[in-house]
Amino acid sequence: MLPEAVVARAADLREQLEFHNYRYYVLDDPQISDTEYDWLFRELQQLEAQYPELLSADSPTQRVGGAPLPEFLPVTHRTPMLSLNNAFAAEDVTAFDRRVREVVAGDAVEYEVGPKFDGLAISLTYIDGILTQAATRGDGYSGEDVTANIRTVRNIPLKLAGAAIPALVEIRGEVLMLRADFERLNQQQDARGDKRFANPRNAAAGSLRQLDSRITASRRLTFFAYNVGAIEGGPALRSQAELMDWLGGLHLPLCDLRAVVSGVQGLLDYYAAIGAKRPALPFDIDGVVYKVNSLAAQQELGFVSRAPRFAIAHKYPAEEAVTTVEAIDIQVGRTGALTPVARLAPVFVGGVTVTNATLHNEDEIRRKDVRVGDTVVVRRAGDVIPEVVRILPERRPFRTVPGKDLFDAAQEPEFAPFELPTTCPVCGSHVVKEEGEAVSRCSGGLFCSAQRKQALWHFASRKAMDIDGLGDKLIEQMVDAGIVHTPADLYRLDLARLAGLARMAEKSAGNLLAAIEASKHTTLPRFVYALGIRNVGESTAKDLARHFGTIDALIHASTEQLLAVPDVGPVVAQSLCDFFAEPHNVEVIGQLRAAGVHWPAIEVLSSADAKLAGKTFVLTGTLPSLSRDDAKARIEAAGGKVAGSVSKKTDYVVAGAEAGSKLTKAQELGIAILDEEQLLRLLQD
Repeated sequence: MLPEAVVARAADLREQLEFHNYRYYVLDDPQISDTEYDWLFRELQQLEAQYPELLSADSPTQRVGGAPLPEFLPVTHRTPMLSLNNAFAAEDVTAFDRRVREVVAGDAVEYEVGPKFDGLAISLTYIDGILTQAATRGDGYSGEDVTANIRTVRNIPLKLAGAAIPALVEIRGEVLMLRADFERLNQQQDARGDKRFANPRNAAAGSLRQLDSRITASRRLTFFAYNVGAIEGGPALRSQAELMDWLGGLHLPLCDLRAVVSGVQGLLDYYAAIGAKRPALPFDIDGVVYKVNSLAAQQELGFVSRAPRFAIAHKYPAEEAVTTVEAIDIQVGRTGALTPVARLAPVFVGGVTVTNATLHNEDEIRRKDVRVGDTVVVRRAGDVIPEVVRILPERRPFRTVPGKDLFDAAQEPEFAPFELPTTCPVCGSHVVKEEGEAVSRCSGGLFCSAQRKQALWHFASRKAMDIDGLGDKLIEQMVDAGIVHTPADLYRLDLARLAGLARMAEKSAGNLLAAIEASKHTTLPRFVYALGIRNVGESTAKDLARHFGTIDALIHASTEQLLAVPDVGPVVAQSLCDFFAEPHNVEVIGQLRAAGVHWPAIEVLSSADAKLAGKTFVLTGTLPSLSRDDAKARIEAAGGKVAGSVSKKTDYVVAGAEAGSKLTKAQELGIAILDEEQLLRLLQD
């Protein structure tokens, strides 16, 4: 048994420390010096070290962070953390108010208003006043458990104070990094020679999602509460403003820019007032939030789609700045897409220094006529992605050129219009652009290093070569280590090189090598699909394999021959021609075959032999002896096609036990329905 005096002293120390945390981090009004605080903190540490039974999750000593976690665990939210609909103009706000007044009686609705923080939405669950779980917003329905990291945020109480503490309450709020703390963090990054953070939001997100909570503890984060997601017990509250005041009474940090206003004019006045204060605020915001103040009215208004009808976010225009274009480079993405990027003279916009901005695609760069040397307006679209909005033509540099006559001269732009390269700047393969598409792409899918990780992931996927154990993280390691450049390199791996990778023991390496070896025996449709040819999916790969029978016939097929394949149109045919016209791709295919990748021969059916050519089947329910895959394979071998849904184009529905809505729809449309015996007879005939 612990001495009563020790238990009482530990409880008193915790209460004092939490109170002084609240005075310092929430009220910004400390009552004791840092030295006095440290004395209290060390005394509690010593007591907990002497009596380990005293240690509890709500102790202030637990804010320093603990051992690294292996991963974040998923958390399902009690009620969804829905996003808000956005308003961008006064007319949007007026329309929002009108929709509210159609449900809520009265000429002028009362609203609770506050800033829209540019941070990360967080859910905090307190049981009997003790912080027990913290989770990110995630997809709105489930997030990640970041409890260990949230405990290190100094202005979040580990234990609620005040009266009327409910049995359970889930607090919704925002974690962010103050501008001053962000600057301090970047100074520390500079001193260590580490990469600077782009903006406070990125810094906060990176800090909160550290598996090692000690790193989070070393970076000062701030939290503001703005709502409740669930509550069991607690006081009877009538308005959002009362709810917020109650949260403040629990010692939860609130933003002092909150207010209650009336009607549309009150909303717009608040928007303007906060907008004027925005540059001087200690934190970043990207708008303000309006909520109907009456909780009963909120309940009556309810929700639509993934957003509440009683609230809306009024966004501020993205911040803009003027700078000059020093160069235009081309970036090649994971899928081969070529994106022009403007390299800019550094300019401070939206809270960060911007040196690059996207020009999106060739059509967009021509529409805006952006050239090297131009003075341009740059905007952080959505306060995140920098983009070139427009040029300032009056500032374009011109040069004088001789005219036709001796004394005549003319002016022309110093720099010519930008032209997209015809070959990939990364691998030298041809650049292609499909009709109707804005994006140009590199055709060297199997060879281009920019597309390497994406190509390998697709090649190894379940519906392609089905290499068990070869996931995206392992692929990333292999590519970064330089041991795999093309899919053919997978078949040259050995145990020593694999076992040398991080988190790759000898047994795991052996299992992967066995899976790679097993993948050598495949099918032609799988192999064609694994090549990752643009616009060639699993079904098209099967059609191509059945039509041509060999990979060589497919490689050398003309556009006319490709168009003869069922369901292959001009776009797919062009994608195939572009892919096989690139020598690098054909070379990799040869290397794969030389490494032992093979498949059984396919009998090419003529249109006369393919009795089910052009017929579409839909499978539903459980057949007595055939699996779904067996039935599909037999239908496709006879030239038929298996679709996933019933339509007027469906010829047959094959129905087994417990057939559902597909059977009902087939009956409504008058489509022929077969059982397994009838299907087998049709295939035999």
